[in-house]
Amino acid sequence: MAQFVTGGTPDVFAPGHLGELTQVIPPELVDAVVEETGAREKRLRSLPSRVGVYFVLALGLFEHLGAQLVWDKLVAGLSGNVPRPSEKALRDLRRRVGVAPLQRLFDVLAGPLAQPSTPGVRYRRWRTVAFDGCGSLSVPDHARNRSWLGRTVRRHGPAGYPRLMLMTLCETGTRGLIAATFGPAVKAESDYARELTGHLTPDMLLLADRAFDGNELLAAITRQGAQFLVRCTSTRRPPVLAMLPDGSYLTRIGSLSLRVIEAEVQARTVDGGTFGDSYRLLTTLTDHRADPAARLMRLYHERWEIETAYLALRHTLLQGRVLRSKDPAGLCQEVWGLLTLYQALRSIMVTAVETEPGCDPDRAGFTAALEAARDTVVSLTGILPTTGPYNYSDLVGHIGTRMRMLLPRRRMRLSTRIVKSGISRYHTWNRDRRPRDSTPISAIEITVHPPALPGTQAPSQTTSKRWDQVCRILAANANQAMHTRDIARRLGLTTTPSIKSLTAQLCYWTRNNRLIRTAPCTYKIPLAEPLTAPSGP
Repeated sequence: MAQFVTGGTPDVFAPGHLGELTQVIPPELVDAVVEETGAREKRLRSLPSRVGVYFVLALGLFEHLGAQLVWDKLVAGLSGNVPRPSEKALRDLRRRVGVAPLQRLFDVLAGPLAQPSTPGVRYRRWRTVAFDGCGSLSVPDHARNRSWLGRTVRRHGPAGYPRLMLMTLCETGTRGLIAATFGPAVKAESDYARELTGHLTPDMLLLADRAFDGNELLAAITRQGAQFLVRCTSTRRPPVLAMLPDGSYLTRIGSLSLRVIEAEVQARTVDGGTFGDSYRLLTTLTDHRADPAARLMRLYHERWEIETAYLALRHTLLQGRVLRSKDPAGLCQEVWGLLTLYQALRSIMVTAVETEPGCDPDRAGFTAALEAARDTVVSLTGILPTTGPYNYSDLVGHIGTRMRMLLPRRRMRLSTRIVKSGISRYHTWNRDRRPRDSTPISAIEITVHPPALPGTQAPSQTTSKRWDQVCRILAANANQAMHTRDIARRLGLTTTPSIKSLTAQLCYWTRNNRLIRTAPCTYKIPLAEPLTAPSGP
């Protein structure tokens, strides 16, 4: 390929390229993964496995074109004895290459993309990451796909296409992918997320939505040494062990000592409207001095960057189309190819942005990078690194040069989230009556609400759970040991049977290590480990 591109004799294997993206996915890397996965051809072919890998990647780059037209794009800038395979030959090439080389190629490219000094990628000493699921990838409605993914059932009956659930771990600052997994949409997002926890490292801070606040999942994240900031469901009421000056409080969930932040976030628009919601966040960052509650509430908004990553993958790269493949093996190969291509584009985008001092990676346009990459495939631009003295264009290449016109700084704005489908029950759903059109935000107000303790609530607002009541009473007493009669008096229990029932409950909780008996009929909540965050920048 090198000889042909630089003006030597024609080479029939020259279609093994991906334009300027070949510098991110060089032939040596492709050959290595093909050899490692045992996908190398057994005899000399006009369509070797290396060409097959690049062809699968090109299918994702030109998702709107058929296989034969994609091949024409790859060979458009070539001349000489270039093979002209049929549609069947291209299908056979994909089957021969298989899934493993594409999956291994993604594993090699996946990971954080930004330097530690790049703006917008870190909170204090932690790199902010997030994971979430995308369940809107439609696949062809064929029996082999349905046997794997099943039918998606809607209110009006089965959906027209089976759906694939994609779960990724994403670097929020660059929207680069650290890890990914996918499968049937009937499997819970939390189950897919558990498969990704092994890719977390101690220098990461994970941001996640309400679907990921399960005890086992939080424990798995902590075992990796990573910190987390996760929104929990409104029905979850963790016990209050100690109040903090900023309005947050310390709690214990399973074996984890955590901090809870309850706040109301209100956005005020330029037209005078006010819209907001209540948030309850769980975090391992328990030092209120280093990590104020309001600051963490603002940081949680970074979780939405993974939705922007799915927007680029689903609507810019795929253009909302159904995937090509009609069997599970083809689907797996296609999805790994799309993820590899997406990561390669993000890699070039981050490299280009980092040449501009102080520039945030979210100002790079994915659409501009995608169109520039398509142009380099057709024109054979930038396949080989430039030799000689470097200038700006040589450093960032054709794609980076096309992105010199950065997007404007992000504006604060809001609009209602609706599904634009006439038969969807969500196309008119707007509980908080947000404006349908994008409206600029003039201010965001964050009000942290301390938990209501017994004696400060109206009787109708008192929780019905005895354990939560006892925890709040002990927390209000600074977790000092309290006698059963004092707890009963705070609960409003006066009759002998009710006091005996409380005594039995306290004994039961003590046997299960939820309380400590410091003296006869005297109890406190155990704190097995210090509830402070490590000091540091």
